[in-house]
Amino acid sequence: MKKGELVPDKIVIEILKKKIGEPNGKNGFILDGYPRTTEQAKALEKVTKIDAIINLIVPEWIIMERLSNRRICRNCGEVYNLRYLKPKKEGVCDKCEGQIYQREDDKPEVIKERLKVYEKQTQPLISNYQGKVPILKIANNQIDTPPGIIVEKITTELRKAKII
Repeated sequence: MKKGELVPDKIVIEILKKKIGEPNGKNGFILDGYPRTTEQAKALEKVTKIDAIINLIVPEWIIMERLSNRRICRNCGEVYNLRYLKPKKEGVCDKCEGQIYQREDDKPEVIKERLKVYEKQTQPLISNYQGKVPILKIANNQIDTPPGIIVEKITTELRKAKII
């Protein structure tokens, strides 16, 4: 992760199988950032039916800005953003008073590498699913769009596709 590379497929696939088999996965689930490779997509199709692909379309500059400003609490995992979701006290978590830090994979040079990996390994999967399942394109061109607005757009598209 520190280099912007993906976790090996074998590890991710085993975690996925376990999580899907748990009781809270029986009524449906959303996978965020998965599958990322052709091998993962093939493994996923053996484990479960894919109802739709949600393709978030976001300009690279927004991705860079959001991720490079993301901070995480070391204790409780609370997520902050130095641009629009700052902690009340700099460097200190509002919930548990733990230390807030920047993950290695949220540094600009690593984000750039992650985006290259995405273009090479993940973007081709969209073409692979074309015509097999609905591909819901959700665009966001505004840096300060609250996450709730995007969730609303996704929910609307899932309803239109009669998935929920």
